[in-house]
Amino acid sequence: MTTDLRYPIGKFDRPQSSLTDAQRSTMIGQIRETPARLNAAVDGLNASQLDTPYRPGGWTVRQLAHHIPESHMNAYIRFKLALTENEPTIKTYEESLWAELPDAKTLPIEPSLRLLENLHHRWVASLEAISPEQWNRKLRHPENGLMSLDQMLALYSWHGRHHVAHITSLCERNAWR
Repeated sequence: MTTDLRYPIGKFDRPQSSLTDAQRSTMIGQIRETPARLNAAVDGLNASQLDTPYRPGGWTVRQLAHHIPESHMNAYIRFKLALTENEPTIKTYEESLWAELPDAKTLPIEPSLRLLENLHHRWVASLEAISPEQWNRKLRHPENGLMSLDQMLALYSWHGRHHVAHITSLCERNAWR
């Protein structure tokens, strides 16, 4: 753990080499667990708590609950592109602007929680079907450069844990549990 509220589990550490089968299995498990961990993190929070930023100047719990499935939908599609195209260049999106749209700021979080559960059901099945050779397939990220599917797996296993920790850390600091 770190005292930097932006990175409660630390910054992402991009692997520089291929992952082992054991590392992949662990990371796929972390992705599998993200919906349940997010559900547990927000369980019982009231509207005022959902609209509390996880840090000064940060997103609210509600915005985080909507952001995670939005980000992971993009990740799922990026994996599919990398599996079916030769080093595709993926499109980025302005996540900070998405978080300011009315749906992310005001809608109940339950549809996004269900979306994440269903998305991860499909995504984990896809990840478990990737052959050892396919993990070396790459995509071109306009900001992060050439990335292998191993690196993408590491990124998104971190991403879910990172944002859930924003919520759980906020709950701990405010003694909401």
